[in-house]
Amino acid sequence: MSTEDDVRSLAGSLPKVTERTSYGTPAFYVAGKIFLRFHEEPGVLVCWRKDLSERELLLATGEGKFLSTSHYAGHASVLVRLSLVGLDELAELVTEAWEARAPKRPTTALE
Repeated sequence: MSTEDDVRSLAGSLPKVTERTSYGTPAFYVAGKIFLRFHEEPGVLVCWRKDLSERELLLATGEGKFLSTSHYAGHASVLVRLSLVGLDELAELVTEAWEARAPKRPTTALE
């Protein structure tokens, strides 16, 4: 089981993250782009994914941990029931959401 405090701790440990509100709930941004926010329903987190296929995979295999609503149809985000995910899984979800929205580093010719 994970909590909103766990989300805050994990999100706050990532580079260049700021917290402000979105739709009246706390949300987390990287470089001005939202990547997580607490849903209006208590205990539910809106979590950005890289693309729709990642979202669909979570919805299909998540054993009730993940859900969506008509509001998020066609959007690369998924709702996460915090009470059903452990801290390790939450850490992975938060990090992947951050990676999906954080600016990509320029590559150099030497890489």
